[in-house]
Amino acid sequence: MNSEQRSAPAGGPALSRRGFLGAGLGMGTALILAACGSSATAGSFDMSGTPSPGGRLRVGLTGGGATDTLDAHLSVNTTDIARVVNLYDTLLELDHEYGLQPGLATKAEVTPDGRVWTVHLRDDVVFHDGRPMTGRDVKATFLRITDPDDPKNGAVDLQPLREIEVVGEHLVRFHLDTPVSYFDRLLAAYTSGIVPVDYDPQRPVGTGPFRYKSFTASQQSTFARNEHYWHDDQPYLDELTILNFNDDDALINALLSNQVDAIGQIPPALVEVLESDPRIDILNSETGSWTPFTMRVDQAPFDDNRVREAFRLAVDREQMVRQVYSGHGRVGNDMYAPFDSAYSKNLPQRTQDLDKARRLLAEAGHPDGITVELVTSNIQAGAVEAAQVFAQQAKGAGITVDIRRVEPTTFFGDDYLKWTFAQDFYYTRDFLPQAMTCSLPKSAFNETHMDNPELTRLVKQATATVDEGPRTELIRRAQKILYDEGGYIIWGFANQIDAYQRYVGGLVPDRTGLALSGFRFRQVWMREAQ
Repeated sequence: MNSEQRSAPAGGPALSRRGFLGAGLGMGTALILAACGSSATAGSFDMSGTPSPGGRLRVGLTGGGATDTLDAHLSVNTTDIARVVNLYDTLLELDHEYGLQPGLATKAEVTPDGRVWTVHLRDDVVFHDGRPMTGRDVKATFLRITDPDDPKNGAVDLQPLREIEVVGEHLVRFHLDTPVSYFDRLLAAYTSGIVPVDYDPQRPVGTGPFRYKSFTASQQSTFARNEHYWHDDQPYLDELTILNFNDDDALINALLSNQVDAIGQIPPALVEVLESDPRIDILNSETGSWTPFTMRVDQAPFDDNRVREAFRLAVDREQMVRQVYSGHGRVGNDMYAPFDSAYSKNLPQRTQDLDKARRLLAEAGHPDGITVELVTSNIQAGAVEAAQVFAQQAKGAGITVDIRRVEPTTFFGDDYLKWTFAQDFYYTRDFLPQAMTCSLPKSAFNETHMDNPELTRLVKQATATVDEGPRTELIRRAQKILYDEGGYIIWGFANQIDAYQRYVGGLVPDRTGLALSGFRFRQVWMREAQ
């Protein structure tokens, strides 16, 4: 078992912490789709320029290695995700503003009780090998993901799935054991890419905009334009190459020396350096990604909510965003899911209040201050820096922070979810799937060990409520409990920062937290010859 492999609670399938992160990118509040066109839109974002066909895009990314894969349902690192997004399509899609759009399905309808979802498939989709996609392929895909003997990355979120009924060539019904109001968002997760009945990851076939051409783990992968693609005139490119780099310095040097056309996830501190080069453009996207401090509410000293509140009040959030993200982010308010339509904007914004923090610590039995150990690791850009900044800020409240830095494999090893005071990170998600993931007693990643019966009741009731109005009210009541009593310090949300040569067109801001417009390279074109 990999050192980052964790077991899901209640006998659920095992899953990788890193593999899970991206699986959540397709989840959120429910939306019943009508047949509203065949392509995802950029909403208010500007997709300036006129696309022109042809050309080759070379993309540089870090994070790959010997375990790189082309498997539609086992992606772990950044390069894996970039590959599967372009090889495989999903039934529904997230647009750049994190809204749900049709994909391989034209619409998804739910029964009033939230237990049956009927999905209408497009009738003009073929796989890379020319075979038509049907409901049988959809059923085979989800049976593969949820195989109890070999569960894939999306299996945990699909646990309520009881039966997949193929009604016709282009009509499928998903029957659930329990209502899930956001099940349509699960169908948009990139871990739910549709594959044929006889799928073989060694010879990958999907419906995506690019088809497999060559692949060498930890080095590079090359894909050719899918001439059968269903999505209007896309893709525009003839070829896509994804190259692995070992570190940020090598990645940035490759862009500056024109060895690659675009790179993803650059350190915020290097934005000004790249902006000074007239050949380079920066893509700076607001996201819902967060790297919280996690306080175990069942262990001293954090079993006293006054201590938790004191720690939340010790943080200067604006300074944290400036120093950790070089200003490329937004202040948080100890609540996740800022892009959820139900996100409460009525909760007072917490600001640093050192005097009140000291008073709360004294009331909790720590009149002379308190000393705690903070476990940190390079689990995400800025995590270690955030720990160091917090340690400095907290001194003013009488809090002494002893930083213990460990390797990521140790952090996500046997003691993960046992640390008393630590950190974690998540990409953009909506409230209900995020709460189900980390804030309930049986959540797969309940780092804070939250166990509030009223919170659990509200989340489960909201999950089963299809009507948006009542569901929003339930969510906001749940948010208030987490805001008042939770174990997270959510001080900010990081921007996703990428860079590319100015001759690359079609890259636009994207809220999902994935690099380079969510890796939607079907929308990219070359403005001029390289």
